[in-house]
Parts: sequence; structure tokens; C-alpha cells
Amino acid sequence: MFKRLTFVLACFIALSGCSKLTVENYNKIKVGMDYNEVTPIIGSPTECSEVIGTKQCTWGDESKNIKITFVADRATLTLHNGLK
Repeated sequence: MFKRLTFVLACFIALSGCSKLTVENYNKIKVGMDYNEVTPIIGSPTECSEVIGTKQCTWGDESKNIKITFVADRATLTLHNGLK
């Protein structure tokens, strides 16, 4: 029973994070915003990679996502795919 409840809660949390991936929220993100200004708008990223002071983070999956490149903790490039 506990495992099933944990699974259901994990799925709910994952799906609720996806609801922030909208065109409206994407349009709120501006070049120059720092990481801590972006995450309240679209939540925690699904994954991030960092190379020599440049961090690229992705929210969502292959079919629906937002990708932001941060240089010196500031958004420099934003892209989206599959948002409605």
C-alpha cells in the first residue's frame, strides 16, 4: 500500500511540474534573468549540464520543453518546443 501511494504522489508531483510549461510562462522569461528568478516561473529543471561557466538547463521532455542557457548565472538564450 505504501509503495503504491508513494508512486501516485510521485506521478502527481511530476505532472504538476509540467503544467508550468506553457507559452505564457515561457514569455515571462527574459534574457538577463538569473536562475533563481526563472525557477519560480517554470519550476525546477529536469536536467542541467555545466561546462566552463555555462549552464544549460532543460525543463520537460523531448516533445514539450523549455531550454535555457545561463552564462554567469544569467539567461542568455531561451528556446521552447511543443508548448501551447
